[in-house]
Amino acid sequence: MRSDIIRRQIEAMKARGLDAMIACSPENFAYITGFVVPSQPLIRHRHAMAIVPAGGEPALFGVDMEESTIARKAPGVPTTIWGEFTDDPMAVLADQLTGLGLARARIGIEMDYLPAGDMARLAKALPGATFEACEQVFARLRQIKTPEEIALLRRLSRIADQAITDTISATRIGDSEMDIAGRLTRSVYELGAEHFKLLIIATGERSQLPNVGPSERRLQRGDVCRIEIFSVIGGYQAGVCRTAIVQEAPPMAEEIWQLLVDAKYRIMEMVKPGASSLAIYEAFIAKLAEKNLPPISFVGHGIGLHLHEDPYLGKTPILGRPGLDAPVEENMVLGFEPLCYRTGYGFGMQNKDMLLVTADGSELLSDYADTDRLLRIE
Repeated sequence: MRSDIIRRQIEAMKARGLDAMIACSPENFAYITGFVVPSQPLIRHRHAMAIVPAGGEPALFGVDMEESTIARKAPGVPTTIWGEFTDDPMAVLADQLTGLGLARARIGIEMDYLPAGDMARLAKALPGATFEACEQVFARLRQIKTPEEIALLRRLSRIADQAITDTISATRIGDSEMDIAGRLTRSVYELGAEHFKLLIIATGERSQLPNVGPSERRLQRGDVCRIEIFSVIGGYQAGVCRTAIVQEAPPMAEEIWQLLVDAKYRIMEMVKPGASSLAIYEAFIAKLAEKNLPPISFVGHGIGLHLHEDPYLGKTPILGRPGLDAPVEENMVLGFEPLCYRTGYGFGMQNKDMLLVTADGSELLSDYADTDRLLRIE
């Protein structure tokens, strides 16, 4: 269990008058405990929860299929196990909460994750308790990273960056996107990742497609290649994207890339505590306009246990929420990505990095590759 994060969570609970908070999602379970229950993200009904009372010791709740994993990862933590095929998990959870003295408590719970039917059964089984949505409390806490989280995201950034760079160095004209994917995924694991997400390999005309996996397409002279991967450890992820050319750059590629490089350094210069996320976004859009390139809805976002977390460096509605300005704060970690998918020249380009907000500026975490020039495949 992560005592520093639990301490911050208790402070947030007390400020809101909550007696306890329950982390239901794989992301927030990992935030509290430091590990992911393997099958929870894959099978939604396999509930795993971390219960943190404001005035007591944390407790865990998990399915019998994962009992041994939970016991190994969190030895000594009081845990209630429910039977996947024999129990109503909400009835078991209600009994556990009663045993923790929370039968009449004000409890925060992730209502954007727990299915409505389960929430209704839990409320019926524990009629004296009051349940309130707490997902925004978790979201706010997760914006500001602890030293442990920063160290992990720094490591993950290096893994993703080096894996892509080494893969590009080993790739040759005539290789397929599938060949690139094989090298990249092997490298990610060799460098220490437990898992990866959102593998994107898009070459030639496919480089204009935002989120596509590898195909059998083979590299040709003059191709632009976008390669992106998120390396994962303990549920945390760092996303890095690099753009390369095959032997020679197509027309306008060098000029557009230089604009994106200039945008990268401008963003890094602007990112500091107190900076306006909207102003950073508008500076990027102004840079795109210099070559009449189309705008995008954001140029960066928080990252950690989700691929995209608050705050966004943008202004348009994101994920159903209005795009509002938000100040940048120390110890945020941002994924920022000067990009243009639709350049108008038959290719797209992207330079995605990981950035830590420091006391007086920013620190590039994905600093393995030199992206001041386009990477090259021979």
